[in-house]
Amino acid sequence: MSDLPFQPLLFGGDINVYSVARAFHEAYGVRSVAFGKYPSFPCHGSAILDYRVCPDNEDEAAFRRNVQAAAEEFSGKKVILLGCGDSYVQLAAHCRDSLPENVIAPYIGGALLDTLINKEKFYQLCDQHGIDHPATFIYDKSMGHRFTLPWGPPYIAKPADSVAYWACGDHSLAKVYICQSWEELLASLDHVYAAGYSDHMVLQEFIPGDDSYMRVLTSYSDRNARVTTMCLGHVLLEEHSPHGIGNHAVILTECVGELELKIKDLLESLHFVGFSNFDIKYDRRDGKYKAFEINCRQGRSNYYVTGAGHNIARMVVEDRVEGKDLPFQMTKNRSLWRMVPKSVAFKFTPKQYHEEMRALMKAGADSHSLVYARDASLKRRLRVCKNHLGNIKRFDQYNKVPTEE
Repeated sequence: MSDLPFQPLLFGGDINVYSVARAFHEAYGVRSVAFGKYPSFPCHGSAILDYRVCPDNEDEAAFRRNVQAAAEEFSGKKVILLGCGDSYVQLAAHCRDSLPENVIAPYIGGALLDTLINKEKFYQLCDQHGIDHPATFIYDKSMGHRFTLPWGPPYIAKPADSVAYWACGDHSLAKVYICQSWEELLASLDHVYAAGYSDHMVLQEFIPGDDSYMRVLTSYSDRNARVTTMCLGHVLLEEHSPHGIGNHAVILTECVGELELKIKDLLESLHFVGFSNFDIKYDRRDGKYKAFEINCRQGRSNYYVTGAGHNIARMVVEDRVEGKDLPFQMTKNRSLWRMVPKSVAFKFTPKQYHEEMRALMKAGADSHSLVYARDASLKRRLRVCKNHLGNIKRFDQYNKVPTEE
């Protein structure tokens, strides 16, 4: 056991968990404890994680039991609890005030969280704070096929409540439906409700432009609800496979002060605490950045922030363990992050970014979440190579080589 006054406790088993654990390991040399549902890559077998399998991990009783066990195991330390998926964040927020005394859960209360993760209510808040978003229609199951939209195809359809949506357990559900016709939209809605989902669906106008029009903004708000760090990522490439659609694959950091300050105002007016993550798209038709949603946690691509020089583990520790008052900062330096091999990054991103990508790689200002020299056993390196090969195959299958506009 380390001499540090804290112990990271993570929930989940995906790249989000691994990236957070890596940030803690880089900054403090500590192994994070993580509870996940399956013994799966990239967390299972990692040297930087004490990964524990709990099949009913998303059940509240199991969640409380695991937190209690960790609190007792590390009774002389502050246990920093971080959820790395929406269901875990919702559990942490609702249980926040009844967890063991030595557990730090840097989250807002459950009521506010439930408001923010509901996309319908989130767009209402955006309107109040002057944050642009796509033209939106809220669909209720009772409408059936008896409704019209003031815009044409392609149509975007996604759940208002993503936690309830995935709780249906139907693996045929898509993260987002991009419908090229009215008939396809109706069929998608019918499929969603047949799967057991009962809340609203959010229907939106499609904003033109390839992956490189996307942005991701990660912020950290301290214990006093002051935003201390904002890091904007210019997404150059996303996944397009059915279950991975929208997952970031290549990000270049940038700074758009006006956009970031608007979101800072929103977060501070809500007295938000902890990590937040916004999906945004630039609309070339009117020159506006339009928000899609907020995640009340660090995103799965959070290592782009650590890779840019703002270690996310330090943010939490300095705020919640050391009690420091941190100055506000917006990331200004350029850095490159990716979850795919270099060959995929160059093949599927617009050529206009390649010169800078090469320069950043040459300067050592690039990172890959899984490529970590301090977690590089032979078995681990072989597994990372397998991941690279899988990405090459998947991107060749689902992504198109961009054409210059």
